[in-house]
Amino acid sequence: MTDAINLAQKLSTFSEYFSPRTVTQLNNYDVMVVKVKGPFVWHKHDDTDDFFLVLSGRLTIQLRDRDVELAAGELFVVPRGVEHCPRADEPAEVLLIEPLGTTNTGDAGGDRTAEERRI
Repeated sequence: MTDAINLAQKLSTFSEYFSPRTVTQLNNYDVMVVKVKGPFVWHKHDDTDDFFLVLSGRLTIQLRDRDVELAAGELFVVPRGVEHCPRADEPAEVLLIEPLGTTNTGDAGGDRTAEERRI
């Protein structure tokens, strides 16, 4: 990477919800942006934590025992193996950091599993 990355510009290149796009890599991690609206799927990642940083809007990380409410500028890390379901009642934009090749739906799989995409 030789130039600055404008996350707002990257987010403007797509409109699909829950379809993360890789904007760069850091060591063996993907740095991604994603647009979210509505509920995702309940899932967990057995081998990695899940990092969420809200860029705009509000995001709720539903856990089995509580909800974590995040506003723009706030982040939350879901520990590995913890079942969770991201939800946004209104459109939100989120930065994710995950090990290369991590499936967005974790152990749940299904039709919400996104293909890896770089922008």
